[in-house]
Amino acid sequence: MSAQLDHAPVTPYAPAPGAPAELLAQLRADTWVPAFEREWAAALEESRKTFSLGGLYEVLQEWQGLIASAPAVDAFVASGYDDSDFIDMAELRGRRR
Repeated sequence: MSAQLDHAPVTPYAPAPGAPAELLAQLRADTWVPAFEREWAAALEESRKTFSLGGLYEVLQEWQGLIASAPAVDAFVASGYDDSDFIDMAELRGRRR
């Protein structure tokens, strides 16, 4: 008899216990707080149902990445580069399926 996982495996990265509070403090100065709180609440509810912290870790990683890349995105937008030839990521993901 082999055991099968009934949930997504936990990501190898385990954030510090205070990471959500630190991230929320960074977001307080921005307009992203409602979006983060929505995603965090959804991941928390899923975690309660599945007994897995993987979803919470993923939300933290995603938002930490957004915060880290925000200055580069702002600099790009302020530079006036032409981004009209971009590829929509949703379209790109659809091609892989």
